[in-house]
Amino acid sequence: MARDYYETLGVRPEASEAELKKAFRSLAMQCHPDRNPGDKQAEERFKEINEAYAVLSDPDKRAHYDRFGTAPGNGPSFDAGFGSVFEDIFENLLGGGGRGRRTRAARGEDLQYELKISLEDAAAGFETKVQIPRLEACETCRGTGSEPGTRKVACESCGGRGEVRMSHGFLTVARPCPRCMGEGQINKSPCKTCRGEARVRAERLLSVKVPPGIDDGMQLRLTGEGAGGLNGGPSGDLYVLVHVAEHGMFARNGADLYCDLPVSFPQLALGTELDVPVLGGTARLKIPAGSQPGHVLKLRGRGMPRLRDRGQGDACYRLLLEVPSRLNAGQREALEAFEAASRERGPLATSFLERMKKLLG
Repeated sequence: MARDYYETLGVRPEASEAELKKAFRSLAMQCHPDRNPGDKQAEERFKEINEAYAVLSDPDKRAHYDRFGTAPGNGPSFDAGFGSVFEDIFENLLGGGGRGRRTRAARGEDLQYELKISLEDAAAGFETKVQIPRLEACETCRGTGSEPGTRKVACESCGGRGEVRMSHGFLTVARPCPRCMGEGQINKSPCKTCRGEARVRAERLLSVKVPPGIDDGMQLRLTGEGAGGLNGGPSGDLYVLVHVAEHGMFARNGADLYCDLPVSFPQLALGTELDVPVLGGTARLKIPAGSQPGHVLKLRGRGMPRLRDRGQGDACYRLLLEVPSRLNAGQREALEAFEAASRERGPLATSFLERMKKLLG
């Protein structure tokens, strides 16, 4: 009787490709001969699992099997799709490792530089110079690692393939060549300048433009200013991470700046005008009569530039009522007279007394 491949993998006939792959990997790891030495039953079970997955993982073979109940052709074959999963399993069994030979041209690494600036600098924007240590492609060998006029030769161990094959039970697994590290070539004439590394250490003075309105934690990318590539590969990028220092007067929220402004009771009650700080100087702020503690007054357009939009944010001032800890005789007399003249309670006090009476019955 023909085997039921779905039953072999323990999945439903309508199982997705991901479900098939998950079931196959789990069963193959359990039944692999290396984990069950001398167990013929586990070895046969492992073969059945391979056969089932080889058919069901191929859309055409699966359609044929669903229609006729048998595998097409002369039986299952280990195609590329199966091989990728199969190699993943052996990476776990054999302790990791990569597949295939490495690409000769390799992109250089990205670098990061931290730039600390003031809030004033962030508001105005500026251009500065930064000194960046990095690896650059060797000019002598042009990033090949070999002496000019020489070339790398094919690795004798792997024949230039970059991989060697290992027999593992009844199967063969390809692993990166340990001699050439998967490159497939050996450098027998290393460049004397870079000692075969293809890159040399250098420092470059680069110009960085910081746009007005930049915020703390933002990054500026300088394309191609990272580490040099290998074997003709492109250079990486340089990322300038901006840190905006805390300001002694303002706290930032987007494009708006916030400042706590201490005021006295008479200034709140009677209203006044005060000189307040703004970036780069001072400005005049009007406090309306009857202003309440905690109220926020704004000077429009005196905040930070909007980085990705036109205009600027606002400078915002939170009113803090400052109560004197000590009163002189004149202040006490004036306040007592004010209290005596204040026969009507305010709306907050009135509401509080009404709620208290309701609570107490």
